[in-house]
Amino acid sequence: MARALVTGGAGFVGRHICARLLDEGMDVVCVDSLAPATGALRPERWPFPPKGDFTFVPQDCRDYFARSAERFDYVYHLAAMVGGRLMMETQALCVAEDLSIDAQMWKWAAETRPGCVVFFSSSAAYPVALQSPAGHVMLREDMISFENGLGVPDLSYGWAKLTGEFLMKLYVERYGGRAVAYRPFSGYGEDQDLAYPFPAICKRLMEEKGRDEVFVWGSGRQCRDFIHISDCVDFIWRTVDRLPSGASLNLSTGVATSFIALAEDVALQIGWQPKVSGLSDKPEGVFFRCGDTGLQSEYGLSPSIGLRDGIARMLEHLRFAAGKAA
Repeated sequence: MARALVTGGAGFVGRHICARLLDEGMDVVCVDSLAPATGALRPERWPFPPKGDFTFVPQDCRDYFARSAERFDYVYHLAAMVGGRLMMETQALCVAEDLSIDAQMWKWAAETRPGCVVFFSSSAAYPVALQSPAGHVMLREDMISFENGLGVPDLSYGWAKLTGEFLMKLYVERYGGRAVAYRPFSGYGEDQDLAYPFPAICKRLMEEKGRDEVFVWGSGRQCRDFIHISDCVDFIWRTVDRLPSGASLNLSTGVATSFIALAEDVALQIGWQPKVSGLSDKPEGVFFRCGDTGLQSEYGLSPSIGLRDGIARMLEHLRFAAGKAA
């Protein structure tokens, strides 16, 4: 039976990865320090309690790497200090700690030689110059090239993920290890922490129903590529053994949605049509971040959950949670 290590496995993406691996019959070791502001939850609080051969290690993965020499068939490396945009903007040095986390992981992998390292990068690794109001493009995997020059990524989080991908390149080329990377765009799902915009907007609009005007952060015209966590996990499972070693793949839908449009769609499903305006004193981030899906299409990948359905799922989840709390 295959055995997988999932670092940062108690976080939003990590716990969904753990659930899929367990469903597929793998033994799973989940390592997570449950650091504040990361959205991590103890396994007993997950919306889907882990089933099967599951071990939870409540520990900083760097300490785990220092004491463990176990060889795993797969290592899914998600451990990172990351929250919503506010954390990226205001706690840049805290987020930069990811450099240390990734360096320790790649060094440990070079020593223990797992069957495959699955590195979770980010769309934040793409050059911000390609995401401006005047010159934005659909972001394609080959727009990050360590051979042909690099643009400036998005803040310290982007630099950390870009550096992690470069370390992957060295690991594959100089140590002979197998590794692949995924670049998630704006992943969302019902159990996501409210520090992220999708659940936060849905919850706030439910509470503000009936107001003439509601607000989103920044200008509201900034666009993101929202992809449901179920599609992210499915795309990973279907390609992890098919991608060439050293390759990176977007996790995206190719559909750009502004925050104003998102809020309008949410309000419409709730049952009213307010004016949606931006809040200029709140962080906006880059203007346009949307992933090209050409390479995903070559692997037969297309999202199964559209944005409208995703909004409906989130609202149903929030209503159920509110009913339980009442």
